Amino acid sequence: MEKEEEEEAVAPMVKLGSYGGEVRLMVGGEESAAEETMLLWGIQQPTLSKPNAFVSQSSLQLSLDTCGHSLSILQSPSSLGKPGVTGAVMWDSGVVLGKFLEHSVDSGMLVLQGKKIVELGSGCGLVGCIAALLGGEVVVTDLPDRLRLLRKNIETNMKHVSLRGSITATELTWGEDPDSELIDPTPDFVLGSDVVYSEGAVVDLLETLMQLSGPNTTIFLAGELRNDVILEYFLEAAMNNFTIGRVDQTLWHPDYCSNRVVLYVLVKK
Repeated sequence: MEKEEEEEAVAPMVKLGSYGGEVRLMVGGEESAAEETMLLWGIQQPTLSKPNAFVSQSSLQLSLDTCGHSLSILQSPSSLGKPGVTGAVMWDSGVVLGKFLEHSVDSGMLVLQGKKIVELGSGCGLVGCIAALLGGEVVVTDLPDRLRLLRKNIETNMKHVSLRGSITATELTWGEDPDSELIDPTPDFVLGSDVVYSEGAVVDLLETLMQLSGPNTTIFLAGELRNDVILEYFLEAAMNNFTIGRVDQTLWHPDYCSNRVVLYVLVKK
């Protein structure tokens, strides 16, 4: 463990994109993705932490207090039995990312007011709703068959509140050309939680991230630490075109930390 902590200590701390906090820079090189995943599994030991600490996937809805409002997010637990369908229930990484955005805005490290924000793989819509409550002009996206649940949650939670921002939902299939409204102008922020789940999805995800990213775009990706091989594959491929930094848990919302989750900031090189 001492060696791991020494390696952790030498990672340069830098600011990336429009985020005001310092993140641990991933330095490029053939071994860096492998070292990063070994570090995460060695230090955080995700398999020893409780899964679904902030969500109940057997429940029909998730309630969460955020930005002075109580959100009630509908989910579809029956979909969990279907292979590859994870977007109809909430995961801890979505709650962590949403509360991280709230905490970052409250602490002055992030400004979302009036910013164009695109969320990928929005699922039940929690993160997008929080971003809109924080003042973002948000477009949440997912595959066509996920939009019904997504739009229902937006309508249920956003129609009765005085939004500082706005939120709309549209379909987006990774790897295909996005609608012009998503890339003209390019977003100030791109968000994603639990979007790195298979090697096959990684190539399409990175293509879409490239299409959405301009010189001033900041990407936040949160994910559950389930498979070190897939995470390593993603990081290695992403480093070709993006500068990547890991956000220490000391910068997350203090009540919403989990050793099963990792949070990265990416900016296009």
